Amino acid sequence: MNNKHYINGTWVSPATSETFSVINPATEAVIAEIPAGNSVDIDAAVKAARTAFDQGPWPRLSGAERAVYLRKIAAIIIRRLDELAKLEVLDNGKPYPEAKWDIEDTAATFEFYAGLAEQLDNTSEQVIELPELGFSSKAIKEPLGVAGAIIPWNFPMLMAAWKVAPALAAGCSIILKPSEITPLTALALAEIADEAKLPAGVLNIVTGLGKDAGQALVEHPDVDKLAFTGSIPTGSKIMATAARDIKNISLELGGKSPFVIFEDSDIEKAVEWIMFGIFWNQGQVCSATSRVLVAEEIYPALLERLVEETKKITIGPGDQDGVLLGPLVNSDQYKKVLAAIERGVSDGATIATGGQRPPGLDVGYYLEPTILTDIDENSWVWNEEIFGPVVCIKPFQSESEAIRLANDSRFGLAAAVMSKDEDRCDRVSRAFRAGIVWVNCSQPTFVEAPWGGYKQSGIGRELGQWGLNNYLETKQITRFDSSEPWGWYIK
Repeated sequence: MNNKHYINGTWVSPATSETFSVINPATEAVIAEIPAGNSVDIDAAVKAARTAFDQGPWPRLSGAERAVYLRKIAAIIIRRLDELAKLEVLDNGKPYPEAKWDIEDTAATFEFYAGLAEQLDNTSEQVIELPELGFSSKAIKEPLGVAGAIIPWNFPMLMAAWKVAPALAAGCSIILKPSEITPLTALALAEIADEAKLPAGVLNIVTGLGKDAGQALVEHPDVDKLAFTGSIPTGSKIMATAARDIKNISLELGGKSPFVIFEDSDIEKAVEWIMFGIFWNQGQVCSATSRVLVAEEIYPALLERLVEETKKITIGPGDQDGVLLGPLVNSDQYKKVLAAIERGVSDGATIATGGQRPPGLDVGYYLEPTILTDIDENSWVWNEEIFGPVVCIKPFQSESEAIRLANDSRFGLAAAVMSKDEDRCDRVSRAFRAGIVWVNCSQPTFVEAPWGGYKQSGIGRELGQWGLNNYLETKQITRFDSSEPWGWYIK
């Protein structure tokens, strides 16, 4: 793995010799020492991106020409699929089938935005009908400028694609700062961009800690756009800092998503989707449906089946066949999730299953999938994001109560509902105060559809056309076409 930053189309030695360790969460062993970039490295990357945007060819290429590069990147990702998936497992810990799915989605994201880049050639201008004779007007879409992207550790390469692909499709240049916990596939993305012969300065990747490299990127005056996925406290700080320069921002922050299951639901299907909604990626998913509300008529039977199936989940290293739950990403996250479970119990919750280190896995950040019951709606575990394989389950008596409990949150990223009654599903979907709603399922995500939340879960939308719009500006051009004088001052 390269131990340099990728700036201006080349691998550049870091400004200092400081590094940070990347840990394999399955073994707790150090697997790499990566440069701890600082403001000097970020400044070099921003200057490269600024020059590429202001003077280089990238924003001046047609969308079809940019699409060629995006498709090259997608093709190289698919060619290196197995290698990249194993790399994702190595520093993130997720099971290999999940990592493989992530990398396939990463390639699909670049392919999708290649298509939208091509469409820009025909859709970037809109004629505006004016009531005033003698004038004509049009609105044109243009690349926003230099973007800075800060991504999380839970879906490292996929989250990079969610920001890099639309930015490149729009004609922007970009600086990517990956999480210091999981930087390996971001560095691989730099190798891929280099092989695709992306013009110098269009994509720059600097590794480093959030407090140093991340803060420098957010504060840099030559960055026009900031895109961040992560926690609410960090997002709030970025928003406050960005206000100084009135930067364009998009934020995808935390969640505490509800899953409402009505009495006519098929219990087996409900159990499957509850598990997928909270145990995928060890529950380290911002949209995880971690608050499950079940109609009281089926609550006992559903809980019994959920406990039975949860106990069957195979836990272990992500590179082992059959594993469905890997380790948490690092020691800090492991301790936070354990503390959350302990706090829930101290507040009166009952552990129906889980909550312990699995037998025989003494090394690595492993935790049994956990189900909490008997939870007060005002308790910390019901209201705050745990970001681990911990689901809180609670019965409800009526549709109105379920909607009230679902919406009673400062978060509003996602929600799910299950029922055989399509009218009820539609009614409840519209009642949810959330940016993403799943009906009779939980978590399926498609690059074509918008992604983002209400309330404190963020600002703006990623994916689909909405993701591309994040990196475009709209300019009005109005022309005076008449040969007659205007005649306001000069008669």
